Amino acid sequence: MLRERVEAVLGKVRPLLQRDGGNVELVDVLPDGTVKVKLTGACSGCPMSTMTLKNAIEETIKKEIPEVKSVVQV
Repeated sequence: MLRERVEAVLGKVRPLLQRDGGNVELVDVLPDGTVKVKLTGACSGCPMSTMTLKNAIEETIKKEIPEVKSVVQV
């Protein structure tokens, strides 16, 4: 159930990433509240990808799903 909720929030973030030629894939949701994602397309090699991960993806997920503790890129 948590995985589906995270996927729904990622669906809200994806259009922002896709506008710049990137995307994000959900890899895993761990029991400790860690979400693993993979940045793809233009996002995978972008020097701003860390900021995108923390400021856009992680912030949005944690705001909507408080039980998520962190989002990490794999």
